[in-house]
Amino acid sequence: MAEVARSSHGVKETIAPEEIAGPIERGFLAKFTVLKGAQRELWLTFLIKFLIYTAYSVTNKTMVLWLSKDLGFNDQAAGAIVGWVWAPAMTIFTLLAGSLTDAIGLRRTFFLGVGICTVARSVMVMTTNPSLALACGVLPLAVGEALGTPVLLAATRRYSTIAQRSFSFSVIYVIMNIGYLAAGFIFDYVRQLDLRFSLFGYEPTTHQQLFLVSLAFEILLFPVIYFLRRSADGPTSSDANRAVSGSWSRIATTVRQSAVETARLFHRLLGQSGFYRLLVFFLFIGFLKAIFLQMDYVFPKFGDRELGLHAPVGRLSAINSILIILLVPVIGALTQRFSAYRMVVFGGVICAAGVFIMALPTEWFQPAANSAPGQWLGHGYLGVHGSIHPYYVMSALYLAVFSVGEAFDSPRVYEYAAAIAPPGQEASYGALAYLPFLVGKLLVGTAGWLLAAFCPEHGPRHSGIMWFIFALAASIAPIGLIVLRPYIRIQEAGRQD
Repeated sequence: MAEVARSSHGVKETIAPEEIAGPIERGFLAKFTVLKGAQRELWLTFLIKFLIYTAYSVTNKTMVLWLSKDLGFNDQAAGAIVGWVWAPAMTIFTLLAGSLTDAIGLRRTFFLGVGICTVARSVMVMTTNPSLALACGVLPLAVGEALGTPVLLAATRRYSTIAQRSFSFSVIYVIMNIGYLAAGFIFDYVRQLDLRFSLFGYEPTTHQQLFLVSLAFEILLFPVIYFLRRSADGPTSSDANRAVSGSWSRIATTVRQSAVETARLFHRLLGQSGFYRLLVFFLFIGFLKAIFLQMDYVFPKFGDRELGLHAPVGRLSAINSILIILLVPVIGALTQRFSAYRMVVFGGVICAAGVFIMALPTEWFQPAANSAPGQWLGHGYLGVHGSIHPYYVMSALYLAVFSVGEAFDSPRVYEYAAAIAPPGQEASYGALAYLPFLVGKLLVGTAGWLLAAFCPEHGPRHSGIMWFIFALAASIAPIGLIVLRPYIRIQEAGRQD
C-alpha cells in the first residue's frame, strides 16, 4: 500500500510504492511475469476498468444513433451534442475529479461516480423526451464517467511498483480494449436481434436495450469496488475519515473540507511550469484521439449509409481492439527502456499514415474484396451476406495499421502523465491525460456537418473527402510533437532518456 507522509505545510502527500521498490527485474521473461505478487488492489483495478469501459463503450456506440433515431436530432445537432456538450462536460468534470480524488480518496470517488452513472443510465433507458434525457441522463452521466476515469490511472500507479509500472499501464490499456471488444459484439448482437417486447407498458427501443446492457455492467461495479480495502481511499484528512461513519454534520464538514483541498490541489497545478507544457503535449494528442473517437461517433452512421442498415460496425471496430490486445503487452514489454514521449511520437506517425487508406478510391480495393481473404473477412468474420463492399477491406486495413501505431503511443500517453506527476498528485495529472479526448471530441463534433455534406442519409456520397479531412487532422499530432519537442518535453521519473 502507498505510504502517507505529512509535509511541512500540513498536507498529506503520497509516497508511491515505486519510490520504495527494489530494482527492476531483468530479462525478457521477467517483463511478462513482473505482475506476479502484485497487490490485490491492482487486480481489482483491472476488473473495474473492464466493467467501466464496457458500459462506456456500449453507450458511446449507441449515442449518436439514439440522439437521431429516438430523440429526433439531425446529423449536425447529434454531432454537436456529442462533441460540444457531452464531451466538454465530461472533460471539465474529469479535470476537477482528479483533484477531488486526491482530496477524498480513490474508493469514495469510485462509489460516487458509479452511483451517478447508475441513475443517469436509468433515465436514458426510460425516457425519449429530449429535454429530460439530456438534462437528467446525458449530462449527469458525463459527471459520473468523469469521476471514474482519473481514479483508474491513479490506482494503477499507486498499486504498482517501478518494475510493474510500464507493463501495468500496458495491461490496463489491453483491458480497456477487451471492454471495447465486448462492447462491439454486444452492439452488433442487440441491433441484429431487433427485439420488440413490452414490460408493464414500457417498450424499449433497440438503443434503449443497449443502454440497459450498459446499466447492467454499471451495477456490477458496486460489489467489486466494495472489496477494495478502505485504506485504498488514500491520503485524506483525519476529519474526513471520521466523517464517513459519523453524523450528517460531519459529512457536511467533510464535503466542505474536500472542496477546499480540491481547490488547493488544482491551484498547485496551475503554478507548475510542467503543467502548461503538458497541456500543449495533450493538445497534439487530441488530433489522434479524434480518429479513435470517430469509431463510436461517425462509424455507426457511416456504416449504415455506405454498407447497409445494421452493418456490423461493432465487429469491424473490434479489429482494432483485437490487435491492441495482442500487440500492447508485447510492445509494452519490449519498449520499456524507451521514453514514453518517444514512443508516442513513433506511434503517432503510424496512426496518421493508416487513416489515409480510407481516403483512397474504393475501386482500388474491389479486387481485394473479391479475393479469398476479402470473402473470409466479409462472410466469415463479419457475417455479411451477398457481395463484399470495398469499404470493409479498406476499414480492416486502416484499423490494422492504426492499431500498430496505437499500440506504441496510447498506453504511453497515460504513462507519461503519471511518470511526470509529483507525489500525491497522481490523480490530478492522470485526469489531464483525458484532456486529449476533449480536443478529439470537439473535432468529432464537426462530424455531423461532414456526414451531412459528404455521407448524407439520402443523396450522393463522397465519403473519401470526409476521411481525407480526418487524415490531415491526425497528421498534426506527430508533426507538432516532433517540431516542438525541445519546448514541451518533460523529464520522466525513473528514466535517464
